[in-house]
Amino acid sequence: MNRLLIASGGGDCPGLNAVIRAIVHRASQEKDWEILGSIQAFNGVLWEPSEIVVLDMQKVSGIHFQGGTIIETTNKGGPFAWPIKKKDGSWDVVDRSDEMIRKLQFMGIDGVISIGGDGSQRISQKLFEKGLNIIGVPKTIDNDLSSTDSTFGFQTAVQIATESVDKLVTTAASHNRVLVMEVMGRDAGWIALNAAVAGGADVALIPEFPYDINIVKEALERRFHRDRGFAVVVISEGAKPKGGVVSVRKNEEIGYNNLRLGGSASRLISELKAAGFKQDMRETVLGHLQRGGVPIAYDRVLSAQFGVKTFEMALEGDYGKMVSYRHPKFISVPIIDAIAAPNLVTEDNQLVITSKGLGICLGI
Repeated sequence: MNRLLIASGGGDCPGLNAVIRAIVHRASQEKDWEILGSIQAFNGVLWEPSEIVVLDMQKVSGIHFQGGTIIETTNKGGPFAWPIKKKDGSWDVVDRSDEMIRKLQFMGIDGVISIGGDGSQRISQKLFEKGLNIIGVPKTIDNDLSSTDSTFGFQTAVQIATESVDKLVTTAASHNRVLVMEVMGRDAGWIALNAAVAGGADVALIPEFPYDINIVKEALERRFHRDRGFAVVVISEGAKPKGGVVSVRKNEEIGYNNLRLGGSASRLISELKAAGFKQDMRETVLGHLQRGGVPIAYDRVLSAQFGVKTFEMALEGDYGKMVSYRHPKFISVPIIDAIAAPNLVTEDNQLVITSKGLGICLGI
């Protein structure tokens, strides 16, 4: 019996369940293959007792349109940085990767499928270098992996953000206000830029282009005449002013090592007021609304294609690779290449050119 273990790490993402279902469906067509799932990424392996579930056809029936993931996920800790509480009450981390690999061998696991974004795939690469048979599946709503044309969950996040812009336009017009909507996007502004173009926003501020507050102020002032008018701003959580840094919130979560971003919309409003902008302003933070709910059809199809290709990579023993969509084909790329450079918005990108052509202010 051949055994594959699926683990999903990082933030949840629309389409995760569709990937899991596709792997199980494809495996069911082969003899002597068993698919298992580790609860909460690799925590399910490292916990005592372990939490491993069998993923069969009955278990995955009808989950392709469900948001979230039936095997749960986490962005805290991990095999290389497992949090432990010391006697004095403080916390430290230990490396349990060798122990985890031994446990996987004891369980008879032939290979691991790691579904996750940049951080998760960096863990995948380190585990592969330690000898673990592992395959990566790209998962991030930020669409910030350069080795694939698209990541599942991204288009659903854009759809949610666009629908939110649509709703904000009507209330902004009714009250003669500027409404500032903060969306996810730590280092990459793809969600903000796409939602701004699709929703007809007036300003889009993204991490790649530090903004000049005076340019933003002037763009918004052009939207008002005798105090009548309205505007919608879409801003990434990782956006920052020229010479400034990203907005962060205090984080006391044990095992969470990333900066906890948030507050870019609120800060922008404060900066505009300080610069002398007089119109009424309000903020809306979408937060985890972008991650939750039903994946749109595009992401369900992309997830299914990723899942089928991933199992076929396992059949071929194509480990140390990540599945990638390079239109029109699905291929495998070395994980180390997949994490080498992020997919960021550049000034020569066609969407940036389109944005400028539409008169959207990028703060530059």
